[in-house]
Amino acid sequence: MDQPLGGLTAFVRTADLGSFVAAGRALGLSASAVGKAVTALEQQLGVRLFQRSTRSLRLTEEGRLFHERCRRILDDLEDAQASLAQAVATPRGRLRVSVPLVSYHLILPILPEFVNLNPEVELDLDFNDRIVDLIEEGVDVAIRSGTLPDSRLMSRALRPFQLLLCAAPAYLEKHGTPDCPRDLEGHLSVRFRFPNSGKLQPWPLGLTADHPEIRTRTVLTCNNMEALRGATISGMGIGCMPDFLARDPLADGRLRTVLDAHIDAPAQFHLLWPSNRHLSPKVRVLVDFLSEKLFSDRCEIHMEEERRSQPLKP
Repeated sequence: MDQPLGGLTAFVRTADLGSFVAAGRALGLSASAVGKAVTALEQQLGVRLFQRSTRSLRLTEEGRLFHERCRRILDDLEDAQASLAQAVATPRGRLRVSVPLVSYHLILPILPEFVNLNPEVELDLDFNDRIVDLIEEGVDVAIRSGTLPDSRLMSRALRPFQLLLCAAPAYLEKHGTPDCPRDLEGHLSVRFRFPNSGKLQPWPLGLTADHPEIRTRTVLTCNNMEALRGATISGMGIGCMPDFLARDPLADGRLRTVLDAHIDAPAQFHLLWPSNRHLSPKVRVLVDFLSEKLFSDRCEIHMEEERRSQPLKP
């Protein structure tokens, strides 16, 4: 039994129950182990706590005073442990989340439910296309697409999304509708530039080896996908955007897709969070919530095996 708390616990239980045997039964120890712990505590204190005889065990005056104090200490310790257990089990506190600008209209509608389920969590959302360093900047959870090179992070894959090539009907009437990737040469394009690397987003076309590159004339480059959608709707050129961003203008006729049969594999969103050994409750509930709810109104959630797997469910 560990000292000093083990000795205090043995002493208090013995005083409460009146024997080493009863205290041992309550603590799951032998009577001998409890007696040795109490003797060690007496030697440490230099005071006899019990008067022992073959038939009885009673507290000395010093033992009675010490028992009253120790009883309060152990009661306070039990209260502190119970409070800590509740604090660990209940998600609470500020939760910093970094998400792409393009996803705000997907995230915001589902957040009221999360807040209702977790009233003690304060969400701090950063809508930014910059690739943040979660560790250095103190970000709890991020949503990102593309490759995941940082081995310090845990990840969970969300539903794939498809990049589409779109254009306004007025643009297609004026410049024609391409039937194959090669027809794109000579067309006008609106391009997205990644904020972190400065590189242009590649278009998701399955090109053959004898025609590896399509040359278009770029009329506008921007690092904001919402701006790219607006420029495409206005008829400036052909733009590439995720399916969920194009959904409404496709539905009301402001945009049309082109080259659907030549679009390559889908892209992927991931949830990322630092790979701490003990996952905090607030991070746990948000990751589980977004995994369940994000895009759930549109399709069945597609979950992949977690990289460097760590279970999230208790």
